[in-house]
Amino acid sequence: MPKENSPSSMRRRVLFAGTLAAAGLMTSPAVQALQGGKLKVGLVLKSLADPFTVAMQNAAQNYQQHYASQFSLTLRGTASEGDTAVQIRMVEDMIRAKMDAIVIAPTDSKALTPVIASGIKAGIIVITIDNPLDDASQDAAGISVPFVGPNNRKGALQVAKVLAGRLKAGDEVGIIEGISADRNAQQRTEGGREAMSAAGIKVVAVRSGNWDYGKGRDAAAAMLGEHPQLRGLLCGNDNMAMGAVDAVRDAGRTGGVSITGYNDIEAIKPLIADGRVLATIDQFADRQAVFGLDVALKAVTEQRREGDLSRVIETPLQLVTAPTR
Repeated sequence: MPKENSPSSMRRRVLFAGTLAAAGLMTSPAVQALQGGKLKVGLVLKSLADPFTVAMQNAAQNYQQHYASQFSLTLRGTASEGDTAVQIRMVEDMIRAKMDAIVIAPTDSKALTPVIASGIKAGIIVITIDNPLDDASQDAAGISVPFVGPNNRKGALQVAKVLAGRLKAGDEVGIIEGISADRNAQQRTEGGREAMSAAGIKVVAVRSGNWDYGKGRDAAAAMLGEHPQLRGLLCGNDNMAMGAVDAVRDAGRTGGVSITGYNDIEAIKPLIADGRVLATIDQFADRQAVFGLDVALKAVTEQRREGDLSRVIETPLQLVTAPTR
């Protein structure tokens, strides 16, 4: 593997919000560059029941329809967040179908690495979005897979600082993270811990809510029972934050436990507006999908090797709080 692709020395390209806002509407340089035959691109997503994933799906389909004469899109998604075995089979099918590129939001940062390595060995450009592959697993497999997406630690740090501003040193909080093996879940937990440590606030519990409303509610209920002095819950996504809101209500502690989310899905907006959730982060799901596709198309048309691509292509984040009155 080229030395320049090691995590410590990787170049980072930042895609600014103004550019991203035009995604799918303006002519894409990557698609413009296509010569000859129509390219075949696969997109493998997580649970299609998740509004965040649906936003990715809709944007990708709209983007492909805009450039239908240049590339075809085979889109697959799982039934639930943890369907890693299903995702592996989807990637295997796309390898057999001889896709030119595959863009994937991995359900597991480590378990998808071997099948992705097989795709790269077959000459397929692979790009990850939403959840990066684990660095150590990539190094062990001898691959370097670009991640197009935001800095999850940075986003979690931003939203956690809002919670810290509501609390005081010595207060107790809990973290409800996504699937614990997911790199994005780990990064969000790291960001939350960093903000709490800086404010002198104690993280007394970390539980997985598997990105799910029901499991997030259960995790919150367990923490509230185990830690009666709990004053805050940092949730790794909005689905779990909505579960936490209901757990806090059921425990009779509404107003006494502050909650944050992540993703800015449509369903969280009323909870932000009325204060049941303090803040969330918009990481522009639709733009991630489109720019993942665009990076993949550009790499194919320029005949670049996987290992020559930057491992991280960072996209923007935006903190979302209730409007000031």
